Amino acid sequence: MRAADLGVRMPALPVDRSFSPDYGVAMEVAPGVRRVLARNPNPFTFHGTGTYIVGRGTVAVIDPGPALDEHVAAILAATRGETISHILVTHTHNDHAPAAAPLKAATGALVMGCGPHGSGRVADGIEVEEGGDRSYAPDEELADGARVRVGDVSFEAVFTPGHTSNHVCFAAPEVHAFFPGDHVMGWSTTVIAPPDGDMADYLRSLEKLLALPEMPFYPTHGNPIARPHEFVRALIAHRHAREAQIEACLARGLVTIGDMVPVIYSEVDVRLHPAASRSVLAHLQHMVATGRVACEGIAGAASRYRRASG
Repeated sequence: MRAADLGVRMPALPVDRSFSPDYGVAMEVAPGVRRVLARNPNPFTFHGTGTYIVGRGTVAVIDPGPALDEHVAAILAATRGETISHILVTHTHNDHAPAAAPLKAATGALVMGCGPHGSGRVADGIEVEEGGDRSYAPDEELADGARVRVGDVSFEAVFTPGHTSNHVCFAAPEVHAFFPGDHVMGWSTTVIAPPDGDMADYLRSLEKLLALPEMPFYPTHGNPIARPHEFVRALIAHRHAREAQIEACLARGLVTIGDMVPVIYSEVDVRLHPAASRSVLAHLQHMVATGRVACEGIAGAASRYRRASG
């Protein structure tokens, strides 16, 4: 069985994979916005982590990236003669946060943004270990709506849990730019991997973006998104259609995640199926919580699921 056999039309996503990597070069992607690409390409980072330098003279660095010596050196070279006063971090995955420490050591900049890895799950008693920079320690954790002035540019923190429990985006009206980290990426959908990732939070955070003034998005991976509200609506529709596929799987007797993933993702490289399994789990947890799907005990990776009406 293949995805097409489920009878669910997946809406087309206007993804853009036309990216030409130029590692270590400060490329101006908009007035007042430069991007330096880290050499860490893989199936989850696309061509690598795009670190943004915002402003002139006194600047902020957004998502400093992995702790690669050549990448830190490229950021410092790009800002020679300028002052990096702030390092803003959207979340603590290892391709986003680790370079904050060596960059701070070199510049004395303040590290601000998201809280420590897994901090959004502390109240739930969940310890999150995988894939994050456990050593990350911000000088200041920015609450939703907090503002930071860096030179001529102000940044507003927009709390967007979902991809991770501590994810924060940054709006910068003076340069007409919004920095969504991994919450929205123009080249691909975002992986939502429990226990730190949460589908209900993610969908709420997408809706939250639609209520904000529209500005071009500059994701940490891939090209800018010129019409972000249109793209966000497409992402929401895509997630709803994915849950319809899961319901169709259950109707056909596919009751475990291991049964569902090879069908739902039949057109996707099998190397990505483990990550797809985490996203299906996130969807199922959301569907159980909203009463559309049932299972015995807590919804987990090895659970057997059924339609709630069955």
